[in-house]
Amino acid sequence: MEQKEEWEVGGFQFGTEKDAALAKTEMEKIAYLEKRLRYDDPESVLAIYNKAIENGIFQTPVGFQYLQKLKGFLVEKNLASRAKGIPLHQQYSPTTEEQEAPKPHTARVRIQPSQYRALRAKLRRSVLLNILLVLLVIAMFAITLTGKNANILNYERVLTDRYAGWEQELTEREAAVREKERSLHMEE
Repeated sequence: MEQKEEWEVGGFQFGTEKDAALAKTEMEKIAYLEKRLRYDDPESVLAIYNKAIENGIFQTPVGFQYLQKLKGFLVEKNLASRAKGIPLHQQYSPTTEEQEAPKPHTARVRIQPSQYRALRAKLRRSVLLNILLVLLVIAMFAITLTGKNANILNYERVLTDRYAGWEQELTEREAAVREKERSLHMEE
């Protein structure tokens, strides 16, 4: 694989055009910082250095080299103890298929006993909550079926009972009226 010369930035040869463009952007950031950085105030240099690391402003060797320069300045000014380390999120050891692959862990090894207990406790809580919810649904149906108010489940029975009650009441009144009429006719 041939490297293109335009992928070289700041003395570093990059493997992709995208990485080279990122390094060029970092060069512009460095130039901007250099114009505004006050080396006569080491505290401000320390603050900018730490902020650049916190925000991950630099991601290529070009930026890391500049951070190393700033850290060297902070070492000279006895501020190195307050300066953060430069994080590298890359793997430098060779990885080949010939190297022995890590052995897969069994489920028992991957799940630690404390994790197992926590999962078990969550499962118990979940099962108990589900049982409680099922009992509540059954209770709601029981209340609905046995209630006196008409609803979609028992409207026919409630209406039939209501009409039967009216019919019985009317029959009783009618009998009372007839009885009263008989008693009145006898007196005449």
